[in-house]
Amino acid sequence: MIIFLSFGLSATVLSLIGMSYFIPQFLTLALTDSVNPCTFVVYTLFLIALSVKGVDKKRLYLVGLSFVAAVYVSYYTLGVGLTFIAGRIPLEWAGYFAIAFGIYTIITGLTERSRTGDKKALRRKMFSTDATVIGGLILGVSVSTTLLPCSAGPYLVYAAIIARSSKATAFLLLALYNLIFVLPLLVILFAMGSLRESKEFSRAMVRHSAELSVVSGVLLIIIGLWILGLFNL
Repeated sequence: MIIFLSFGLSATVLSLIGMSYFIPQFLTLALTDSVNPCTFVVYTLFLIALSVKGVDKKRLYLVGLSFVAAVYVSYYTLGVGLTFIAGRIPLEWAGYFAIAFGIYTIITGLTERSRTGDKKALRRKMFSTDATVIGGLILGVSVSTTLLPCSAGPYLVYAAIIARSSKATAFLLLALYNLIFVLPLLVILFAMGSLRESKEFSRAMVRHSAELSVVSGVLLIIIGLWILGLFNL
């Protein structure tokens, strides 16, 4: 239901504002970001921290939702800033950047190199935060800077594309993009029957980080070629 609503809502809104032609590019960029292994690494740490603190299912949902909401708001705010910056650079530069970042994503994935920040500091932050709604909000905002090096590629490219639209349209497109970005976190939170199952599912995604990185990298390269007019989506 989460997947259907997110993709369905995005496609419907894009159609209503006369941008149905942009749906393939939008979904490609948003999926590239949402299947990023770094997101699953961070979320796995978060779930492990909650399990250590022995939270029940009700609190898991409340704290988990507050964490996801904080990530959404933080990324939306960062996206607004990126849109103003990216609007000042030629669009073809974004195409070259997409290809370069796509290659970088594939290489780091195959060589199992981390693109997150200081994992030890992140782990300390996860385990020292209270398992409350306020704690989840604060943690979600603070770890957003950890995820940024991983998501900077597709997010910057997306910002460069939508910056050519009106401000109102750009802000709406940012809202839709970030809905897809947090989609895996919501799926993990609600689709699993318990905290243990959620943690195991998230860990399984981390184990397939190489494959996810390759998929993300290839999709980003395709977007770069599309921007340069060398590939049609």
